[in-house]
Amino acid sequence: MSESVGSGPSQPPPRRLAGQSQCPGELRTPLRDFLRTETGSATVLLAAALLALAWANIGPGTYEEFWSTHLSIDLGGHGVSLDLREWLNSGLMTLFFYVVGMEARREFDMGELRERRRLMLPLLAGVSGMAVPVAIFLAANAGEPTAHGWGAAMSTDTAFALGMLALLGRHFPSRLRAYILTVAVVDDFLALTIVAIFYSDSVTLTPLLVALGVFAVMLAWRATGVRGGIPYAVLGAVTWVALLKSGVEPAVVGLAMGLLTNAYPAARGDLERASGLFRSFREQPTPELERSVRRGLASSLSPNERLRRLYHPWTSYVIVPLFALANSGITIGGEQLARAFASPVTLGILFGYVVGKPVGIVGVSWLTARLSGGRLRPPVGWGAVTAGGTIAGVGFTVSLLIATLAFDGEQLENAKIGILTAVLCAFAATAVVASVTSALPRRLRVRALLGTAETIVDLEDPVDPDRDHVRGPREAPVTLVEYGDFECPYCGRAEPVVRELLAGFGDLRYVWRHLPLNDVHPNAQTAAEASEAAAAQGAFWEMHDRLLAHQGALRPRDLLRYAEELGLDSERFGRDLRAHAGAGRVAEDVESADISGVSGTPTFFVNGRRHHGAYDIEGLSTAVRAARERAALRSDG
Repeated sequence: MSESVGSGPSQPPPRRLAGQSQCPGELRTPLRDFLRTETGSATVLLAAALLALAWANIGPGTYEEFWSTHLSIDLGGHGVSLDLREWLNSGLMTLFFYVVGMEARREFDMGELRERRRLMLPLLAGVSGMAVPVAIFLAANAGEPTAHGWGAAMSTDTAFALGMLALLGRHFPSRLRAYILTVAVVDDFLALTIVAIFYSDSVTLTPLLVALGVFAVMLAWRATGVRGGIPYAVLGAVTWVALLKSGVEPAVVGLAMGLLTNAYPAARGDLERASGLFRSFREQPTPELERSVRRGLASSLSPNERLRRLYHPWTSYVIVPLFALANSGITIGGEQLARAFASPVTLGILFGYVVGKPVGIVGVSWLTARLSGGRLRPPVGWGAVTAGGTIAGVGFTVSLLIATLAFDGEQLENAKIGILTAVLCAFAATAVVASVTSALPRRLRVRALLGTAETIVDLEDPVDPDRDHVRGPREAPVTLVEYGDFECPYCGRAEPVVRELLAGFGDLRYVWRHLPLNDVHPNAQTAAEASEAAAAQGAFWEMHDRLLAHQGALRPRDLLRYAEELGLDSERFGRDLRAHAGAGRVAEDVESADISGVSGTPTFFVNGRRHHGAYDIEGLSTAVRAARERAALRSDG
């Protein structure tokens, strides 16, 4: 989603450009893919909840009868027998928490939290965002036997909250979603820990020790570099069964295994190896080489990336909606509602989420920023943080899970009404925050949404106007860096987009850095050296434009012809080309790409921040406007 909240030059959006030549790096970040899937699944989740309500009110007997049906799996006299609702709540939801854990690990390894100091604020916000709602629930249920259900008032539904926030996405910067995701993961981890400790049945020691022992084996395997998915799946299933038999809520194993699934960018060396394997298969298409190609491709991606892409659509579009269908069904009538809204259970959950969540998250964020002297600040402005606090009041999935463990009968019905009402109120409160923020004067609105916190710089080698090839004002507030390959067709498609950007933004400078992908583009290295030979005669950009305009003709004789057409000293140009005079400069750019984690072309950086998403005029204009607004805020501050 856009981070820009102001206006800028208006350009017609052409066809979407989102490919790369690989050594392939991904233009779309896993976090953005995660959020996009959650956005789409929010509609399915809402539909499932409404269907459950309709089913429970039209045929209440059939609803409960269906979900109370027992399903048993028995092997040699030992097995598991649960009703369908329990299979969903404790079984399939384990996979949901596995995906959440993997996304948290990706953020820790590659995202905002790779700077460890940034972990402190969402950690404190997550804890406070749980503690305040729990305190409100306990106050409402003081002296009542229902006080033991305090866990139902504390946890944010990651999928539902992000999906509903996306409905208001144009009002808020994308980094708000990343911040709320991090807070929600802390929330989920603590919630499942609390479930395991406070809402499990009486614990049986022997199976618990078995579960811990098997999990220790998984840790040992991970330390030795074992990558095969089947062994981990088998051990994970054994751990799940052992926890179930011990009386501890087994869904916690999903989150734990997700946090163990490490993430890392695709290395250029691994991708070049994969290219070599494919060439071998192209020459000799044998089953053995086919298996080698598949293994080589798989090993070039982190387990986190592969498994998250595999399981996340299933959890978002199947498992979580089924959970909502199985747990949201309650009979609603005037008498039922009157009884519920007089119940401390309903009121404790409702006010815990609607009041406690924003107070806890916004309050501790503000206090931490204040006490740290501004060193620990949210990555967005306070208007956006407030919206994050209100939308965190969506406590659907885990809240229903804990409610079914803590209550039964009328109390459970009251709890469900409180949870569903809190979802509606949280969305309404967030919509109000969006409306108020949108009504602010432009400069205040930008500050309220984007804030002034420093962003993580992904570009390890900063731009040096005295060394780099620069188009545009040398001291421009926004710098667009492209790592490109003159033979890469996607770089050719991006070239007119860059030209349009430079024409539309007078305060933008553009930098080209070389990343010839020699394993897939045989003429790329020579073309890069030819541009440096032209640069030695003051004609880098003329040669740059000529090469991208003639990507199918980059052989040495073509390069010599371009030098003649540009009026260069052909003899000097040819001599430099034969001597590989520009190879050192090209190698420096390649090395800077490697240390910045760039493995495919084109890869763009905007003010040092890697651009993830389409590189059409709309996508890059949005990124440039957001960077310009942030730069203006920092200069004003």
